[in-house]
Amino acid sequence: MSRSTICLFDVDGTVTDPRQPIDPSVRLYLIDKLKKKSLIGLVSGSDISKIDEQLGGPEHTAQFDYVFSENGLVAFKNGTELKRQTIVDYLGEEKLQTFINFALNYMSKIQLPVKRGNFVEFRTGMINISPVGRSCSKIERDSFEEYDKIHNIRKKFIESIKENLPDIGLTYSIGGQISFDCFPIGWDKRFCLRYIEDEFKGNIHFFGDKTFVGGNDHEIFNDPRVIGHTVINPRDTIMQLNNLFNK
Repeated sequence: MSRSTICLFDVDGTVTDPRQPIDPSVRLYLIDKLKKKSLIGLVSGSDISKIDEQLGGPEHTAQFDYVFSENGLVAFKNGTELKRQTIVDYLGEEKLQTFINFALNYMSKIQLPVKRGNFVEFRTGMINISPVGRSCSKIERDSFEEYDKIHNIRKKFIESIKENLPDIGLTYSIGGQISFDCFPIGWDKRFCLRYIEDEFKGNIHFFGDKTFVGGNDHEIFNDPRVIGHTVINPRDTIMQLNNLFNK
């Protein structure tokens, strides 16, 4: 292993617990130890402000060689923005409103144990839909996740969008505990590879927890340009990195 290798990490469930701040010991390991052996990068569906929040501030996020927020639609190298793409430019306002109106109408008819606020979050390159609302508390977030495992709220929601808006040009990915991402076809986490595939050909490792079909790590995990690693939490991520780099 050498600095010709790059390790890309999902954030939620991989280097942090879902929507929680990173454990300082995990951050220290990645930046002070792993970075001596490999370039390091983050790839997340979240926007840069949420990544900064979870990493402990922009000064820590900038210590990663690459940060791909919103699946790489807003890309950074050494703390400096490289490029950004917007979903508005891709879809146009008419299609965008058709989609948002359908989602809001669908959610108005769902009965859940609780509902809070911020159901539709508009990001640069995607739309994040949360049936329970992103304003829910940590306890409500955990409760919805368990409820969703039984009732498949998010999965059924996505199936309804596909059935009713088959030509909208979007694809859907379940990530985190309470929401799913909606983005143009091909704009999943593989989008970030265009920035690094030539430089690190054959030496791109990706670590993620939602590598199953429908999870937001699935496409990049299975991409032939990537060596994929499924993890279950940040502790498992560190263990796998130790096994990989200390052989």
